[in-house]
Amino acid sequence: MKTVEATRPTPSVWRPPTLSMRWWPVFLRNWLVWRKLAIPSLIGNIAEPLIWLVAFGYGMGALVGQVEVNGTQVPYILFLASGSICMSAMNAASFEALYSAFSRMHVQKTWDGIMNAPIGLDDVVLAEMLWAAFKAIFTVTAIMAVMLALGISHSPKLVVAWAVLVGSGITFSSVALIFNALAKGYDFFTYYFTLFMTPMMFLSGVFFPLEQLPGFVRTIAAWLPLTNAVALVRPLFMDQWPSDALRHGGVLAAYAVAAFWVALALTRRRFKA
Repeated sequence: MKTVEATRPTPSVWRPPTLSMRWWPVFLRNWLVWRKLAIPSLIGNIAEPLIWLVAFGYGMGALVGQVEVNGTQVPYILFLASGSICMSAMNAASFEALYSAFSRMHVQKTWDGIMNAPIGLDDVVLAEMLWAAFKAIFTVTAIMAVMLALGISHSPKLVVAWAVLVGSGITFSSVALIFNALAKGYDFFTYYFTLFMTPMMFLSGVFFPLEQLPGFVRTIAAWLPLTNAVALVRPLFMDQWPSDALRHGGVLAAYAVAAFWVALALTRRRFKA
């Protein structure tokens, strides 16, 4: 005779997330481990974007001069700064949700140990997503402080830009967790960086206006998450309100929700949960 457990259907990995506040101890655990290395981590996360900003912003900016954005001429350093800070949010969230999360999940087996406590896999994945987003927030806050010190922008709307960058961190950490769930080793992440992140850096208006691209490329670029993040943040750096804010915000939100759901389903399949 079959037991009840044997006849019970296996729940779908695509079932709605089962979330609770039990994600908080997992998040706190990551914080307690990371705070011992906070300063080296901060230096590592902000050094590269600041080098890009100084080298291209001041160096190339001296050659380019002004860039037209929505009919307004702005210094190239401001143009670059407002795009590169979005790129920094993407990089910081992606790195944490890929390499660090994979180490905890696969190499160190930290997730297995956590799930021996009354904490479900859904809460662990949510905690990892929020933790990666926090690392992005931490990074962009430090970079924004440096930009303020350099006088690149003093717009009061930078507070709103910071909130947009928080949402961007959530979006990119959710996307990166999809690849984390699929990875068999660290080398797998090369696909994500080479085929997804690097093209998006150059197609999202970070370094030059999208109007310079061919029409069909602009059509594709318009739906990339980084493009929509830049479209929201850049006008705020210019002390303007972005146009089509609802559409850009909706695209970022749609990426975040869909990517988290897919990442959760793939992680459930990996853990057979």
